[in-house]
Amino acid sequence: MQVKSRAALGQLSDMDIRLLRVFKSVVECGGMAAAELELNIGVSTVSRHIKDLETRLGLSLCRRGRAGFALTAEGQQIYDETLRLLAGVDAFRSRVDEIHQRMGGELHIAVFDKTASNPQAHIGAAIALFAIQAPDVSLHLHVAPLNAIERGVLDGQFQVGIIPGHRSSDTLAYEALFSEGMFLYCGARHALFDASPDQEPAGWDSLRQQAFAGLGYHSPNMELSQQVRLQRQATGYDQESIATLILSGQFLGFLPDHYAQAFVLKGQMRAVNPAVFQYQCRFFSIVRASPQPARVTRAFQDCLRQAHVANVPAV
Repeated sequence: MQVKSRAALGQLSDMDIRLLRVFKSVVECGGMAAAELELNIGVSTVSRHIKDLETRLGLSLCRRGRAGFALTAEGQQIYDETLRLLAGVDAFRSRVDEIHQRMGGELHIAVFDKTASNPQAHIGAAIALFAIQAPDVSLHLHVAPLNAIERGVLDGQFQVGIIPGHRSSDTLAYEALFSEGMFLYCGARHALFDASPDQEPAGWDSLRQQAFAGLGYHSPNMELSQQVRLQRQATGYDQESIATLILSGQFLGFLPDHYAQAFVLKGQMRAVNPAVFQYQCRFFSIVRASPQPARVTRAFQDCLRQAHVANVPAV
């Protein structure tokens, strides 16, 4: 019987952590050549680091060749565990900094897409306040889908998330920040685009024969479409994809009014009966409820609070 060889990895060293950080960058950049600029080292050095990591782990982590870069099944598992490990290392460093009463290290913030154009969102102002208070903290801003932000905060990949409110979890702490108006839009090629006011759908029942494009994960968008029983015939996973589906002229879909405005001004889409087909979406900051967030995270939360203090919607 053939005995499967065991990985040589024993206790993790600083070199192992460095190799894992290189591996993480390669995966997120989509290949070794793409990671060269991110890591500021040559492709040959990146390749050698990946080979050294594979030797340490006793696993093949990725395939590289003419077909492009791709993770193996084992590589995907190692990547997932790498995210958890590095998040824990960064959290440890933050705790040490906190003991020394200083703010350093990294802060990862994840934001739901298309918030920058919202006049009620003051995330940029919060970042400006934070940069003055904590100049030694390396700030990382991510844009991700709602469910990925929640999962990332829980896993420690992100310290702070900013998401539309759609459900509550006992493992997360929420704080209201701002809101946005969501309206139903059709593209210029859609049959409703040139409809007169008396030809427009008057109520939710009249929309059920229309093809609807909705978000493909639990969200206020999905909750409303299920509640009024809209027929979802296309699925998007961010606001950009929903806008593209609307612009095709084949589907109706909800978009934030501030984001859709540019398309409306160009005559590429318009709101359908906006007095009826609209809802308000409230945004919250989220952090893990336990353990208590690190000092850097709390400082950024304070900056978010200060930036939005005059704009917090009533509960």
